[in-house]
Amino acid sequence: QVQLVESGGGLVQAGGSLRLSCAASRSILSFNQMNWYRQAPGNQREWIASIFSGGATHYLDSVKGRFTISRDNAKQTVYLQMNNLKPEDTAVYYCSGETGFMHYWGQGTQVTVSS
Repeated sequence: QVQLVESGGGLVQAGGSLRLSCAASRSILSFNQMNWYRQAPGNQREWIASIFSGGATHYLDSVKGRFTISRDNAKQTVYLQMNNLKPEDTAVYYCSGETGFMHYWGQGTQVTVSS
């Protein structure tokens, strides 16, 4: 069974930075893509970034230039570096991994940005 475990969330002031980590229980190269999503209270879960097996990355427009998705294959870990955080970035952040048939999810980590 695949496990994805997020860490690195917390409370930060507006303008600050956080780096989220997502540790996988198997090689992240076995996934077609790894993603970060977020869900704010009362809102639907929102996709924010993906990194594909070939290394290409895609971002939600509102986080482009502020967030960076990356990976360390040896550590089986995907990261989300978040800079210039805004109060509207407050949400539970989820990591996910997709194969051709399955979509795996982590438990989420809370990010709170104070104004």
